[in-house]
Amino acid sequence: MLGVMRKYKQSIVIKVVFVVIVLSFIGTIFLVWGKGGSDGRGGKSYAATVNGTKISLDEFQKSYYRTRGLYEQIYGRSLTPELEKQMGIKKLTIDTLIDNVLILDEAKKMGVKVNKDQVAAEIAKIPAFQKNGAFDFGVYQQTLKVNRITPKDFEESQEQEMVLQKTRNKIKESATVTDAEVKEAFKKQNDKVNLAYVSFSPADVKGSVKLTDQELTSYLQEHQNDFKTPEQVSVAYTVVNPAQAAAKVSVTADEVQTYYQKNIDRYQGKGGILPFAEVKDKATADAQKQKAAKEAYEKAAEAVNKFKANGDLDGAAAALGGKVEKTALFTAKAPAAALAGENEVVARAFALKQGELGGPVETAKGIYLVKVLDKKPAAVPPLAQIKGAVEAKAVEVKAADLAKKKAEEALQQLSKGGAAKETGSFGFAPTGVVPAIGTSPELMEAAFTLNAPNQAAKQPFKVGERWYAVALKSRTEAPLTELAKDSGSIKAALLPKKQQEALDKWVKGLREKAKIDINPMVLQD
Repeated sequence: MLGVMRKYKQSIVIKVVFVVIVLSFIGTIFLVWGKGGSDGRGGKSYAATVNGTKISLDEFQKSYYRTRGLYEQIYGRSLTPELEKQMGIKKLTIDTLIDNVLILDEAKKMGVKVNKDQVAAEIAKIPAFQKNGAFDFGVYQQTLKVNRITPKDFEESQEQEMVLQKTRNKIKESATVTDAEVKEAFKKQNDKVNLAYVSFSPADVKGSVKLTDQELTSYLQEHQNDFKTPEQVSVAYTVVNPAQAAAKVSVTADEVQTYYQKNIDRYQGKGGILPFAEVKDKATADAQKQKAAKEAYEKAAEAVNKFKANGDLDGAAAALGGKVEKTALFTAKAPAAALAGENEVVARAFALKQGELGGPVETAKGIYLVKVLDKKPAAVPPLAQIKGAVEAKAVEVKAADLAKKKAEEALQQLSKGGAAKETGSFGFAPTGVVPAIGTSPELMEAAFTLNAPNQAAKQPFKVGERWYAVALKSRTEAPLTELAKDSGSIKAALLPKKQQEALDKWVKGLREKAKIDINPMVLQD
């Protein structure tokens, strides 16, 4: 039935239910203090400890998978390992669990509680548990059952989530926006500034960069991975095509019927699952293909076991009725043409030792047996062979550093009124687009902190490939006559950020005072 579920995975109902469940569960349902147990490998038996409270490995794993699942729902696709690593989902998960332990502990000290009636009322608001706009206990039970969650666990998770949110809100309520902050925001929104600036790019200073052989040698030693020739292998292989033997394989009526039942989702028509009688011929052919593939794989495995000790690929190929093909040396990123697209075969080739016979490896094209003929490890060529490439890279890095350094020196000159170009007068833009310079939200923010003529920014800013040193040429201040009228809306706009900052600062303080031990294993890729 997995195929049926995959077919209907885009159902909006399923998505809504899934997101509701995940949002309620991340970092709460598995907060069962003190649980743990051995990790089976003699390592730490917990994901983390927080002031002596254990967060179990099981708790972390379940929260991690739910967090990842939520992001996959949001993005509408599976996350690649690279994207997942870039997003830091494992760290996000363990940090959330740790923060929740700390907040719940503080909630007890602060006397923050919710009662059963409040929990029930909150659950009744969840659309996934409603029918015709009202909470339905039968829908509630069925939804939880489908997601393998007991009402007790879900209600406890909701209670904890409500306590967490209530505690967070209590901290946020302490945040205030001062009149000075309102005035500063008003001025930022209404004043206009004109900046003086000078800029430097690596291309501007590249010609002045000269490097000695000693500097190039040092650069090569520090950046060896940038210049390594990749590992190479050449292989011999044979491939068996199970489809060629399918016609010779016979299947019984029971085998066909069993295959149909196990793969019933493959036989769907417009009205749903097609009866066995209508797809009997197709099911028979499919069952033959599967049986042929299984038998071919087993024969290939037997051949490997028989001839592996001597690395005798010729003997294995003969036993399977195949022929042996050979490749020239190739790299993992640029495999031999005959193996293009056969990623599993290529990966197996690089995992084998020279002269070793490996397999079977099953792909869409067939079942492969592979033997490594030659293997050349990755290596860094002598400087003399790659001096041009090393010099080009080293000069590029040196020029980038020099451009930044010149921009830093230029700040001093601008503060004294040194010669510079001007941006012209402009107002604050949330997009960060600075006239004559480009897009830099950081530079935009810094520009409106400058008040005195020739006041320079604290550091240069990189926009594109150029480094910019900026100073205030002039500032046109807007009249404050409208400040009183706008202060309410400005304060309302600033408050959410101040509240979040207050919460972040509070949680950071809790973490700084807490004794936290994170098991490194939970952050491994």
